[in-house]
Amino acid sequence: MFTRRMGTPVHAGLLAMLLGVAGCAAPPPMATATVTPAAGTRQTPAREIPVPTTVSPQMAAIIGQPYNPNWSVVSKTSAEWKAIIDKAAADSVRALPALREAMGVTVQASQIAGVKVYIVTPKTIAPQNRNRVLVHVHGGAYVLSPGEAGTNEAIKLAGAGGFKVISVDYRMPPDFPYPAALDDAMAVYKSVLKTTNAKNIGIFGTSTGGGLTLAMVLRAKMEGVPLPGAIAPGTPWSDMTKTGDSYFTNEMVDNVLVSDDGFLHAAALLYANGHDLKDPLLSPVYGDFSGFPPTILTSGTRDLFLSNTVRVHRKLRAAGVEAVLQVFEGQSHAQYYRDITAPETKDYHGELTRFFETHLKR
Repeated sequence: MFTRRMGTPVHAGLLAMLLGVAGCAAPPPMATATVTPAAGTRQTPAREIPVPTTVSPQMAAIIGQPYNPNWSVVSKTSAEWKAIIDKAAADSVRALPALREAMGVTVQASQIAGVKVYIVTPKTIAPQNRNRVLVHVHGGAYVLSPGEAGTNEAIKLAGAGGFKVISVDYRMPPDFPYPAALDDAMAVYKSVLKTTNAKNIGIFGTSTGGGLTLAMVLRAKMEGVPLPGAIAPGTPWSDMTKTGDSYFTNEMVDNVLVSDDGFLHAAALLYANGHDLKDPLLSPVYGDFSGFPPTILTSGTRDLFLSNTVRVHRKLRAAGVEAVLQVFEGQSHAQYYRDITAPETKDYHGELTRFFETHLKR
């Protein structure tokens, strides 16, 4: 049984004590939780959190994995950033040929409006999707998954849903900070609008891609550009300021992001490049969501960004927007599409497919 021990946050040097392996010693007797009257801060006793028995075996294996080893790494130079980026990209690319084969898709590198893209085409496009296209913006804290490495999510949804997908290989830091990523994504979207009705276009992405999806709609509103027919921001990085309950309650519970205090915050500052982190085009939750297209949001109960997702959902509903929120049991950040054999991943792709098929014009 994998467990995750909780208590006072620890330094990276003590990380091995928190990895949650079988055979952990029994925890000390539970103390009574207290509330500090002055600030209302809740102090919880140390505890161990087991992998839930309510998930599939495939998802249980993912939930029980140790912490992402790079969560606390803070690079100080461009060379250090690029070393991490290049290694992660190489690891991702090695798995792509088998994934493309399993999902029955082809991937073609191209350019649209001067921006590098990858056109992902399933062997069979569903008849109802022949006039539809999805624009994909990948995740990776605005620094990870350059080039082909950013196509993983696009390959999976293209194959599972029978959609043509355009995955945007947007420019990233350290060489290209804000607003380069958003500029590139918008350039591709505007070009697609020249050949495809806006209501036939969907936009999706996870994490950074979820934040960019929301920022693209905000930017389109600002510029008077037609809005897409539907969007699917997965666990969006909608607030870069460590605001929201789950930044604290799921700290050291999420085994992917782990904490905002490390790689994640450093990447936010690198991308923002001195701009206010509450700028709605950086943290879309502070934007005006009136008039947004139908939206489906996804998160997990252990996700550091669960509050980011919930806050966006509530703000969309307050603006009168049709918005669906799905939260998966036990999952940390973006684990819902990790394993194509897991029932949870199949459910996720099924939900997005039905949502896009319902809301995009034929």
